[in-house]
Amino acid sequence: MTDNYFCKQLSSMVQTICVCGAGTMGSSIAQLAAQSGYKTILFDLSEEMLTKSKTAISKNLQALVYKQRLKSEEAVAILNRIIFTRHIKDCTAHLVIEAILEKAQAKIDLIKELAVLNSPETIFATNTSSISIQKIAEATSKPSHVVGMHFFNPATIMKLVEVVKTFQTSSSVVDQVIGVTKAMGKTPVICNDAPGFIVNRIARHYYLEALKLIEQGLADVDTVDEVLQTAGFKMGPFKLMDLIGMDINYSVTNIVWEALGRPERLTPSPVQKAKVEANELGRKTGKGFYNYSNTNK
Repeated sequence: MTDNYFCKQLSSMVQTICVCGAGTMGSSIAQLAAQSGYKTILFDLSEEMLTKSKTAISKNLQALVYKQRLKSEEAVAILNRIIFTRHIKDCTAHLVIEAILEKAQAKIDLIKELAVLNSPETIFATNTSSISIQKIAEATSKPSHVVGMHFFNPATIMKLVEVVKTFQTSSSVVDQVIGVTKAMGKTPVICNDAPGFIVNRIARHYYLEALKLIEQGLADVDTVDEVLQTAGFKMGPFKLMDLIGMDINYSVTNIVWEALGRPERLTPSPVQKAKVEANELGRKTGKGFYNYSNTNK
C-alpha cells in the first residue's frame, strides 16, 4: 500500500473544513481548502471582513483563470464550495482551523465554544505561529484532538505546513492532519510543541539581526533587503516583515523571547515596536518599512 494511498484514505475522513477568521491568512486557507475539493465554511464575526474575503478569493480565482491554471467553471465551483458566515452555529465540520488574532485566550475561548457545537471526533487545528499548542489544548475538554497546523502566507502558494503536536495529541489526529495537508498539495513537517516551533524559532535571527543593522546605522533597509535577495533569499527581511504584518511579526518575537527566558540575542527590536505603535504594519496598512499607498497592496 503506497504512502499516497494511505494519505488519501486519511484525508477522506475529513470532508468538511471550517476556517475561523476571515483575515488574510484565514481567507487564504479557506481558498486552499475549497480548491482542494473540501466543503468549506469561513466564519468571522465581521460582515465587512467576510465581504472583503469573498472579493479577494474571487479575484484570486479569476487570476488563476487568466493564467489558464483554472477553467472558469472550476473557479465558480470553488467559490460556491465556500459558505461565508457570521453565525458560529454554522461552524460544524470534521476539521476546524482557527486563524484568528494571535491571543491565546481568544483562541481557547473560541475552541471551547466550538467544541460544544461539534462532534467529539472533530479535530481543532490552530494556525498560531508561536503560541504554545499545549496551553491551548489543556484548556479544552479534549486535548487529544487539538493540534497545530501552521500555514505560511500566502497559504495557497507556500508549500510548508508545520504540524505541531503535544504529548497529548492523538496519533490518529496527527495522521489525519497530515493526510489533509498532502491532499492540499502541501508538505507537512511534524514537530513537537516548542517556542516558535521550527521556522519561527530560526527566523527570529533573520529579522532581528537585520533590524540591528539599521538600529546601529550600519546599513539601510533597501541595502539589507537587496543583499539578502541577491544571496538567494526569495524576499529580504524588511519586505517579509511588511508582508507578514509588523504586529504579527513583533508579537511572535515577544512570545518566543518570553518563552525562552528572555535571552539577549532575541530581544525585540525598538524599531519594530515603534512601527507597531505608529500603526505602520506593512502592506495591510499601506506603510511599514516601505510605502504601499500608491501600489496594489
